[in-house]
Amino acid sequence: MVCCGLLTAKKEPVPLKSIEVEVEVKDHVATVTSTLQYENKEKNPIEAVFVFPLPGDAAVCHFSAKVGQTEVVGKVQEKQKAREEYDDALSSGQQAFLLEESEQSPDIFSLSVGSLPPGESASIRLEYVTELAVQADDGLRFCLPAVLNPRYQPQGSEGGSGSGGSAQIVSVPACLVPYSLSFSARVSSPRPVSKVESNCSLDPVQYLNAEHTQATVRLAAGHKFDRDVEMLVYYQDSHQPTAVVEAGQTSAQPGSLMGDLAVMLSLYPDFPPTLMSSVASCGEFLFLMDRSGSMDFSMGSGKQAQSRIGSARDTLLLLLKSLPMGCYFNIYSFGSSYEHIFPKSVEYSQKNMEEALKQVEKMNANMGGTEILQPLKHIYSQPCIPSQPRQLFIFTDGEVGNTKQVVDLVKENSGSHRCFSFGIGEGASSALISGMAKEGGGDAQFITGTDRMQLKVMQSLRFSLHPAVVDISVTWDLPKGMSVTPLSPPITSLFQGQRSLLYSQLTGESSGVTEGCVTVKYSLAGQPSQNQLHFSLKPTEDSGLTVHRLGARTLIRSLEMKERELRGQSNEGVKEKVVEVSVQSGVSSSFTAFIAVNKGSGEAIQGPLLRRHVPAPKVLHLDMLLCGDEKCDYDAIDPFSTEDLCCSAISSSQDTDEDEEYEDAAPLPRQPPRDPMLQLISVQRASGSWVLEPTLATVLGKTSEEVAKPKPASVNQEVWATILALIWLHGFKMEAQMEWQLLAMKAVSWLQAQKGKTPCLTECVEAGNALLGSKVLKDALGL
Repeated sequence: MVCCGLLTAKKEPVPLKSIEVEVEVKDHVATVTSTLQYENKEKNPIEAVFVFPLPGDAAVCHFSAKVGQTEVVGKVQEKQKAREEYDDALSSGQQAFLLEESEQSPDIFSLSVGSLPPGESASIRLEYVTELAVQADDGLRFCLPAVLNPRYQPQGSEGGSGSGGSAQIVSVPACLVPYSLSFSARVSSPRPVSKVESNCSLDPVQYLNAEHTQATVRLAAGHKFDRDVEMLVYYQDSHQPTAVVEAGQTSAQPGSLMGDLAVMLSLYPDFPPTLMSSVASCGEFLFLMDRSGSMDFSMGSGKQAQSRIGSARDTLLLLLKSLPMGCYFNIYSFGSSYEHIFPKSVEYSQKNMEEALKQVEKMNANMGGTEILQPLKHIYSQPCIPSQPRQLFIFTDGEVGNTKQVVDLVKENSGSHRCFSFGIGEGASSALISGMAKEGGGDAQFITGTDRMQLKVMQSLRFSLHPAVVDISVTWDLPKGMSVTPLSPPITSLFQGQRSLLYSQLTGESSGVTEGCVTVKYSLAGQPSQNQLHFSLKPTEDSGLTVHRLGARTLIRSLEMKERELRGQSNEGVKEKVVEVSVQSGVSSSFTAFIAVNKGSGEAIQGPLLRRHVPAPKVLHLDMLLCGDEKCDYDAIDPFSTEDLCCSAISSSQDTDEDEEYEDAAPLPRQPPRDPMLQLISVQRASGSWVLEPTLATVLGKTSEEVAKPKPASVNQEVWATILALIWLHGFKMEAQMEWQLLAMKAVSWLQAQKGKTPCLTECVEAGNALLGSKVLKDALGL
C-alpha cells in the first residue's frame, strides 16, 4: 500500500503545512487570528488555493502575508478589481494573495496564495471577530468550523455550474487531512469564568488570576479534523443587559462609521413570570425534516452512536407528544424531492398523532440530495389557519449550496410565521441555520457529537408556545448634540433568556453629560411592557475597533439582502453602498475581497506556475470507507467540483452528488435499543394521559399485574397509569426534565380536568411511590 503523505490524487504535494488559531474571548465577543503556514517543496513556483469554512456571521477584518522578512498587508477592494489585480500580479511574476467570500454562502471563503517560489515559505494571517451564541444551558458557544462538507446545489438554482462566484471545494476524509491544527483561547470577562467545555480534547483550563475572570485553554495535540472545534464558555451571572461604547478610529473622518463612536447593546428581555408560566393552546406546527442521504451519518464517533435520522425520529416523537390539544400540525420530508404526511395541516388528535408517528417510524435517509427550497415554497404557498400562529421547525445537516436563496425566501415570508432551525452534525452551514432563524424571527440551534437533539429542540418548542412579542420599538435618550444611526435591522423577535444584539453609530459630542439611555418597548399577550438600560458614554479602553467591525458587518449583511431583493431593478446604489462600507471599515463582503501584492525586489518569479488545491476535511459515512490500494474519487457537486487526496479510502461512483451516493449505501449497524424514557413517551396519548399496558409496565420495571394491583379502588386505570408515569419521570429522569416538561404539563392538565374521577390523588401518589420505590411529593408533580 502506497503511503500518500502530503500528496493529492495526482501525486502533487499539498503546500499547506499547519494552521494555528488564537482566540481572544471578551465577554460574548471573540477575536480570532488564524495563521496558515505554506511551503513550496516543488521545483516550480505554485499557486495554492484553499477553500475553507468560517462562521456565517464572522466579520473578516485583517489579511496579511509574510514571505521571508517581507510582510504585505491586504486591503479591501471591489471584488472584480481585486481579482484583476491578483491576476495581473501573477502574470508579471509577482507574489499575490487573495481572500474572498463565496457569493453563494457567507460561511465559505477562498484563499489564493500566488507565485510561491520553489523552496520558499509563506505565513498567511487572517483575523475576524464574531459573537458567541447563547445556548439552552446559558453557556456561550464559540465554533471554529473545521469540517467543510460538499454543498448540494440544485439544478437550475442561482450560482449553479459555471457561475463566476463559485468556489471550488476540495475535500478529503477527515482522517487524511495533511496539515496540523493548533488552537488556544484566552477568555476574559468582568464576571468570573465558571468553566470552559469543548467537544474536543482540551488541556486543563488555566486561570490567570484569583478572581477567575481570566483563563486560558488549549486544544490537546492530535486533533483529527473529524469535527468542528466547539467551545462553551460559562460565566457566573452572565446574562445581564450591557452596553459597550467604543471610540472611533483616530485616522477616520468624524461623522463616518469608523470615525464616530459605536455602541453594542446586549439586551436580555425580562418578561413577567405569570406570562412565561403559561403556554399557548393553539398554533400551526410544521416540521420540515431533511432525509437526504447524508442524514444517515452517525451523530458521534462511538460504535453505539445514533444516526442523524434516528435522532431526528426520536425528536419528532417528543415534539408530537408535547403539542397542545387544539393546535394543528403537519410533517414534511425533503431530499431531491419532498413529501408530506397530510395534504394540509390537520387538527392535533389521537388518531392524527398515531398516523403521523407510524410514518415517522418509517423515515429513513433515502431521499437523495438536499433541495430545501422547493418544500419551503410549497409550505409558504399554503394558506395560514386563522387564530393558529404558524411555527416552522426545520431540521437539516445544512449541506446546501443555495444558502442565500433559502434565507431570502424565509425573510420574504417572515410576516406569516416564526422559523426555528436546527443544524445537525459536523459541518452544518452556520450561514444557513442561523440565517433562517434570524430572518424568520425564531431561534437557531446546532447539534453535534454527543449533544442531545431533544434538549435543544424542546427549548425552541417552549419559545414557540410562549406568546409572540409584537410592536417592538427601540428609543434612545442621548445628550443634546448627539444623534444615533442604527446599524442593525429592527428587532423582530424577543425570547425570554435569549440575547438580542443591537449596533448603532453615535454622532456628535455630549455637552458634559456622561450617560445615555435606551428603552425597548413591546407588547406581550396584549400587555404593553418595556425594558430600560442606562449606560456610560465613556468609551471602553483597548477594544480594538471590535464593535465598529461587528456593526459594519451587520450593516453590510442587511444591505446585501436588500440588494438581492432589488436584483433586476435599480439596485446599483445599494451594491455601491456595500462596497463603500466594506472598504471604509476593512470588513469583507460578498462584493469585495482582500488583496495583497508583494512587489519585493521587482524581479519576476521564473518558471511555469502550477496550481495546487489544499483540501478541507469532510465527514465520511462509515460504510463509504473501504480498504484497498485505490484513490479517493469523490463526487462533483455543482457549483463546487471536488478533487481529492490520494488515500486508502474509496467512495461510490463518480458524477453523483454526495447525498445521493449515501442513499444506496449499506445501512448503519442496528441502532441501540430505544431509551426507556422515550419508550414511556411513545405510549402517551395526545390528551396527555397514559393507559395501563405492557410497555408502560416494562419501563417501570414491573409486570402488568404488579402495576395494576396497588391501584386504589376508586381510581380508574387511566388516571392511575398517568400518575405512575409522572412519578417515574420525576423520580428517575429529573436530569432530562427540560425534554419531558411540556408533555408532563399536558398530563397534569388532563388529570385536573378529570373532575370527580380523582378524589384521592394523595393516596394515588403514595401508592405509586411505594410501587416504584420513589419519594416524589404530590406538589412536585404539579397536582
